[in-house]
This record gives sequence, structure tokens and C-alpha cells, in this order.
Amino acid sequence: MDHSASSVHERRRVKRLPREVRERQILDAAVRVFSDHGYHNASMDEISEVAGVSKPMIYAYLGSKEDLFAACIHREATQLLEAVAAGVRTELPADMQLWHGLGAFFEYVGAHRESWRVLHRQAISQGGPFSEELLDMRRQAISLVDTLLVRVATKEGLDRGATESLAAALVGAAESLADWWLDNPDVPSRAVASRLMNLAWIGFGGLVEGNTWHPSED
Repeated sequence: MDHSASSVHERRRVKRLPREVRERQILDAAVRVFSDHGYHNASMDEISEVAGVSKPMIYAYLGSKEDLFAACIHREATQLLEAVAAGVRTELPADMQLWHGLGAFFEYVGAHRESWRVLHRQAISQGGPFSEELLDMRRQAISLVDTLLVRVATKEGLDRGATESLAAALVGAAESLADWWLDNPDVPSRAVASRLMNLAWIGFGGLVEGNTWHPSED
């Protein structure tokens, strides 16, 4: 078989890839390019080159640049939440559940820094429909943490009405710390998780025991 015939055969073989494999290939490339350049500066030409597929194929599979970015956000947010939920071991005490959940979160971010950069820097800066996906991710994360805190509140008598706000504060702290970590990648993921665990659980543990802070009188 001559070289031209071999090339035609190779193109035909590649085109027979299952749709889900092709979409994953395109999304992986898009996350890398969006992470490196941001939404506005990322080009479909570069995404096409990194993915190893033509631009018409990207449009056919995932739509416009805006559609592609939205698909990236949805996939990355879903995978992150799944990783965190899988890390929470419900058979353990509440503090260890939270520890494993935080560990899973920072382990995932550490292994997928491009993904987190797209989720927490690029998507937030774009706003609009992109930020709605992030808000949904945050609501799910808060619900997951709140469920854990409610177990403790129910057992120890803490006001259950406070748990959702505490969960929101913890999720926000985790997001901010992960964003800091992007610029300080030499810190091990376990150390980062431990810092937040100490900040969160020592305070929450005090609340469970009835220790609350009040401002001193002027």
C-alpha cells in the first residue's frame, strides 16, 4: 500500500471512533486551551490542532465556541463533584468524613489544575450563562457539606438552621484556597487540605460543644 492510500485508510479508521471518545478528545483539548489563554483569546484553530480534528468536526459534535466552553464547564464541574462525593466515607465519624471529602477535593484539583483554572478563573470572569453552571456546582457542594453538618447538629443539638450557612462558608473557603494553590503548586495537597480542616473543624467543633465567640463590650 502506498503512502497516500495508507493516509486515506488512517483517516477512515479515525473517523470510526465512537462519538463519546471523540467528544472527550475535543473537550480535553478545549480545557487545555481555555486554561492557557482564557475564553476570549482561545481560538478554535488551536483547539482543533490540539485535539487533532478539523474545526468542522468540532462544530458538528459540540457546536460553537460558546457551546464548547459551556460543555467544558459542565463536564469539569460534574467530575469534580463526583470525585468529592466519592471521597466522603459515610461509615466514618463526621470529622473524618469531612477530612476525606476535603482530601478528595484538593487531590482532584491538584491532578486537574487546568480544569480548576477553567472552572474558577475563566468561567467566573465570563459571567452570564457560564456562571450559572458554577452556581449550580456550588449549590450541590454546599448541600453535600450541609448534609454532613446536619448529622452532627442533630446528634449534638446544634441549631440545624446554622448548618447551611456554615457549609456555604466552608465551600467558599475551599474554593479560595484552591485558587491560591494554583499559584503555589509546591504545597502538597494533603497539607492544603489539613490547613482548611484545622481552620474549619476546630471552629465547628467548638460550636458543637457550645463554645461561641462574642465581641467584647466597648
